[in-house]
Amino acid sequence: MRGGKLLLPVPAGPCGQEQLKQQRDKLRQYQKRISLNLERERALAGQLLREGRKEKAVLLLKKKRYQEQLLDKTENQISNLERMVQDIEFTQIEMKVIEGLKIGNECLNKMHQVMSIEEVERIIGETQDAVEYQRQIDEILAGSLTEDDEDAILEELNIITQEQMELPEVPSEPLPEKIPEASPVKNRPKPELVAAS
Repeated sequence: MRGGKLLLPVPAGPCGQEQLKQQRDKLRQYQKRISLNLERERALAGQLLREGRKEKAVLLLKKKRYQEQLLDKTENQISNLERMVQDIEFTQIEMKVIEGLKIGNECLNKMHQVMSIEEVERIIGETQDAVEYQRQIDEILAGSLTEDDEDAILEELNIITQEQMELPEVPSEPLPEKIPEASPVKNRPKPELVAAS
């Protein structure tokens, strides 16, 4: 501490985020220590006044007032450190987003190099040409087929369909005309139980 100011070491490392958090925690401990001292010094000033030692009590209260001002400065420094830690964390998130955007942009550029606008237009043109060519072939085939050809095609389609349907074979033996009914089983009389004498 120099001239009533707390000197904070400059954090080391690329961001110093961990060091900032440690410094914040040390300032909080310092703040607690000062708060405890303030309570003791106030009680001691009261005791000095009761003993009639007013000058010592005034001196102690001045010291207490100075420490209260240090406490306020410490609170401001803690707030600044916490804000700085949050700013660093947010900046790290932003950097990750920017890095992701950069990778995505590079990927898009590579894809654009593979597929230029001229290449896409050429492929679309070739596809349209192939579709038109196929349509012309279909029209020629449809126009050159006679009604007999159409009937033959439908008949061949029916044959293929029937071949694909596997039906069970019909038995060659004739089925019996009537199945004889089974004769009912007669009820036999139950033996009577005789009581033993």
